[in-house]
Amino acid sequence: MTEAMSMFEQWTHIVLEWIGFGTLVGLLAKAIMPGRDPGGAVANWLMGIGGCVFGLGAVSYFWGQRITPISPLGFAVATAGAFIILGFYKLLAGYFFVEAGNGRYRYQPHFRRRRNPVVVVND
Repeated sequence: MTEAMSMFEQWTHIVLEWIGFGTLVGLLAKAIMPGRDPGGAVANWLMGIGGCVFGLGAVSYFWGQRITPISPLGFAVATAGAFIILGFYKLLAGYFFVEAGNGRYRYQPHFRRRRNPVVVVND
C-alpha cells in the first residue's frame, strides 16, 4: 500500500508541475507575441502545456538529451514551443488571412485600433 501511495504522490507531483509550468510558459508566449490573441485562459493553459511537450520533445528527439521543464534551458525551449503553437493557432483562427469574397485570401494586418462607437438612431 505504501508503494502505491508513493507512486500516486509522484504522478500527482508531475502532473501539477506540468500544469503550473505550462501556465507560466503560455503566459510568457502570449506576452511575447504581438497583437491580440484569440482564446482565453483555457486556450492559454493548453498552449503552454502543448509548448512544453512540443519543445522538450523536440530537444529530446534531435539532441538526445532529456531536459526537465523546471530549468533555464527547459523554460526557454518550452516558451519557444508555446510561441510556435500560438503562431499556428493564430494562423488557423484566421488572424492573418481572411477570405476576400472572390474566393481568394488576402493578408490582414492587425494593429491595435480603437473600436468605433456604436450609434443607435431611432426614427
